[in-house]
This record gives sequence, C-alpha cells and structure tokens, in this order.
Amino acid sequence: MISLSQISRSFTVGDQQVAALRGIDLNIAAGDYVSIMGPSGSGKSTLLNLIGLLDRPSSGTYKLDGGNVTALNDAQQAKVRSEKIGFVFQSFHLVPRLTAAMNIELPLILAGIPPAERKARVVQLLENYGLTDRADHRPDQLSGGQRQRVAIARATSMHPAVLLADEPTGNLDQTTGKEVMNLLEQLVAQKVTLILVTHDPVIGGRATRQLYMVDGEIIGENKSAASP
Repeated sequence: MISLSQISRSFTVGDQQVAALRGIDLNIAAGDYVSIMGPSGSGKSTLLNLIGLLDRPSSGTYKLDGGNVTALNDAQQAKVRSEKIGFVFQSFHLVPRLTAAMNIELPLILAGIPPAERKARVVQLLENYGLTDRADHRPDQLSGGQRQRVAIARATSMHPAVLLADEPTGNLDQTTGKEVMNLLEQLVAQKVTLILVTHDPVIGGRATRQLYMVDGEIIGENKSAASP
C-alpha cells in the first residue's frame, strides 16, 4: 500500500544543509500496524509528515496504492490526503471555538459530503467513541482523553485507509493513554493501516512492526505476532 524508495529530506538551517531523512526504503502493507521509534531528532515526525503528504521529499519516490504521489501537485495531494489519510496528534489540534460534534464534522464539510450524510456519520462517531453526551462541548470543556477521542473520531470520519498518529498518548495519563491505544487498535482490527510515532517503548512495542530510527535512517525492525 505504501512504498518509499530512497526518500531523503534536507532542510536549510542558516548556511547549513541538515539531512532529516537519508535514503529511506520502506514498504507498508494494507492493515499493517507500525510504530516508529527513536531519539528526538531522529526523523520520526518528518517521516510521518511525508507519508501523510504534509511535506515533500527532497529526493526519492513515494507510492500510495500504486500511484506515485510525489508527482502530484499540491491540490492533487490534498485530495488524496482528504480521501485516504487520517491524522491524530499529541496536542489534539481541535478547533477551540467548535463543539466536539462540529470538530468531527469539519473534514466532512471540507470534502463536500452532503448535510444528511454528515449528520449521520457524526452521530455514529459520537456514539462509537462514547461522546454522545459531549457533542455540544467545546475542547476546553473536555478532558484530555475526551479530546483525543474527538480527534480520533474526526480523523476517521472520512473512512481513511491509513491513520497516522504522532505521539497520540503524549499528553495523557497512563490509564487514559491505554484507553486511547485500545481505540486505535480497534481500527487496526477493521483493517485500517496504523502508523504511529512514539518515544514510549511500551506503546511502540504494541505494534506488530516496530521500526527504529537514528539520524534520519531506519536502523532496525522488530516484528511481533499481535499487540497486547
């Protein structure tokens, strides 16, 4: 489903070129559950942003579902991102002035989904994530776990094939973090491809594929039969 070939990404800092990614080769099949781990500055989030079409490589080829998405223009990439990729972030990235229901509905509005279908999807997602009684609450009226559940509901509102999670439990206590991971892993059971970045080896170890990055390179991979 995802194929990266010799992907590199460099940034200019002052008068120097900094290599964030160095010749990454990576294949991820549909339904894979992958964690990306490594020290700060190892390139984990840069790699996730490239897979999510939030950034472009300096060189190399990225194919998604067999299509070369590196060859697409910004508008074309945005369309692919909207239709196929969902995002969950450490800091939730909810719109402060919108209610939980409105935050979940936002991607559907942007994608031009008809109002009746939008309403039905939002009602179902609120129910799925135990948020029905929080539908009219703004983010500042929700707990951290509730905010992350809203973020996951929003990320899955367009039924993406790929879900990208950047430190999804980073702002949560241990118990709430486990609850969030259970929700994400339920999506894997539904054949969603889950790729998450984490500093936490316990969280990362739940994935069936665990990639380790140092200095912009994947230096190792472990595989396990199933997550806990």
